[in-house]
Amino acid sequence: MNGKAPMGGRNAGKTPTKNQVKDQKMTGADRIRVIRRLGGYMLRYKGLILVILLFMIASNLFSLIGPLLSGYAIDAIEPGIGKVDFDSVFLYCALMLLFYIASAVLSYFNATLMIKLSQSITRTMRREVFDHLTTLPVGYFDANQTGEIISHISYDIDTVNASLSNDLLQICTSVITIVGSLAMMISISPLLLLVFCITVPMSILFTRYKAKKVQPLFRRRSAMLGTLNGYAEEMLSGQKTIKAYHKEDVIVDRFDGHNKNAVDAYYEADYQGCMIGPSVNFINNLSLSLISMFGAMLYMFGKVTLGNVSTFIQYSRKFSGPINEMANIMAELQSACAAAERVFRLLDEAPEKPDDADAEVLTDVKGGVKLDHVRFGYTEEKVIIGDLSLDVAPGKMIAIVGPTGAGKTTIINLLMRFYDPQAGTISVDGHDICHVTRDSLRAAYTMVLQDTWLFHGTIFDNIAYGKEGATEEEVIAAAKAAKIHSFIETLPDGYNTVLTDDGTGISKGQKQLLTIARAMLADASMLILDEATSNVDSRTEIRIQEAMVRLMEGRTCFVIAHRLSTIKNADQILVINGGTVTETGTHEELMQKEDGVYRRLFRAQFEA
Repeated sequence: MNGKAPMGGRNAGKTPTKNQVKDQKMTGADRIRVIRRLGGYMLRYKGLILVILLFMIASNLFSLIGPLLSGYAIDAIEPGIGKVDFDSVFLYCALMLLFYIASAVLSYFNATLMIKLSQSITRTMRREVFDHLTTLPVGYFDANQTGEIISHISYDIDTVNASLSNDLLQICTSVITIVGSLAMMISISPLLLLVFCITVPMSILFTRYKAKKVQPLFRRRSAMLGTLNGYAEEMLSGQKTIKAYHKEDVIVDRFDGHNKNAVDAYYEADYQGCMIGPSVNFINNLSLSLISMFGAMLYMFGKVTLGNVSTFIQYSRKFSGPINEMANIMAELQSACAAAERVFRLLDEAPEKPDDADAEVLTDVKGGVKLDHVRFGYTEEKVIIGDLSLDVAPGKMIAIVGPTGAGKTTIINLLMRFYDPQAGTISVDGHDICHVTRDSLRAAYTMVLQDTWLFHGTIFDNIAYGKEGATEEEVIAAAKAAKIHSFIETLPDGYNTVLTDDGTGISKGQKQLLTIARAMLADASMLILDEATSNVDSRTEIRIQEAMVRLMEGRTCFVIAHRLSTIKNADQILVINGGTVTETGTHEELMQKEDGVYRRLFRAQFEA
């Protein structure tokens, strides 16, 4: 394992996160908790929900009046020629049309309001998830694939949204329809209602049985999609390397494997879920057949009228139809529950440890840094820093060199409190950093990393990101110091040129120069350079070093470098090996050690 935390979701050997540990089986108690939490989001919009419920009740009641009026119209047609009460028939038919139109209008407005409610909840959930992501420790992102995290924000929340806007409305409507239809059927003929004593339990038992089978399948489907997204994101970001090594066929084969797993998971979940609807529909059609048969017998004995039989059949369809629809959407609800559970588990991930209640705010930082017997490992089993002690005076330039995996970048992670040491202390100006606020600690540093990061925006905005309220003169001065001003001036829009997709369209070296300009602009007492000039040609590197020597005056600087030519002027060079300092001194002092590690590294670069 190298000296830095695993990136890009390469979490082999790391302790599983809460998301990974609990991605096994969802119990009934888990489902209840998920539903309650979703209910909590809905209760934030009580007024809108009240209007939706009123519209829903009114729309369904108007719809339930239709079959009753239909029965009255049929009863107005007496046996025999010329004995039809046309006035009554026309009146009931007109009232039916009126109530059905009113029901349709209310349903339209209700559906529109439900979409607004679901979108509001979706917006709230996405904001909370994204806000929560900003509070999570760096270790979470080291252990989880970016594509999988994005899948929570997009696919999982979209699945919840679809269920809220469609399935939830359908369930509420079905409940009202079932209760209303049941009440009307009881008033017409309790005897005919006995048919449902057989068919309804059959539907319920079958649906529950299939739901238990389907739930794990939808959770697996979500997990497989997250894995597929993570792999695709990782491969798309590394296309140049893949093409350089002619590995297109290899990654396509691996993608096919992930894709097949996702497709198989989708097929199995949808196949099992789709079996519920037709099966329940068969049971409901069986109930209609029995009602028609027993209704005809009761009519023959004068127990009910023909209109009563017709009305009962219509209510029975309204009664059994929603049961069938609820069975059809059961699969979607299972998927929504699985997706919501994944979102909530992300929200339940422990945020970065909060600052102590009595944590100090670092002010007027001089830059004195001390590490006292620091011990750290990303896992308990694999210790990266064994016993590191270091005392850096303010304003000094400290270079850290060593073989790959020695722990160089890990030291930077500890200085910034991306991770806390498992033993020992780190202090700035005599203040233990575990007892100062993270914001003030990190504000005391400015960083330039080997992996450049530029956001969508103008070049001016990207450089000014290093200092709030930076003026145009300050940005230009920083760009000139970083030797990037001339290049910016050649662009059509100069400093107003918009960068997209992490700076696509400019070279990697130019990206690095922009991030160096950003760091130069930041008003911080300490500077961290992690292979900051690795993407710059040798000539530009020399010019940048000249500018940095001037700009780093008065700052405590930590420089990680593999190109040892960049650190020859460091006040102190630390050679790290196995998490401990094996050599220390200036360039000249270390070069005098006949069998020194630094001397061997230097000669390997310049005498090969």
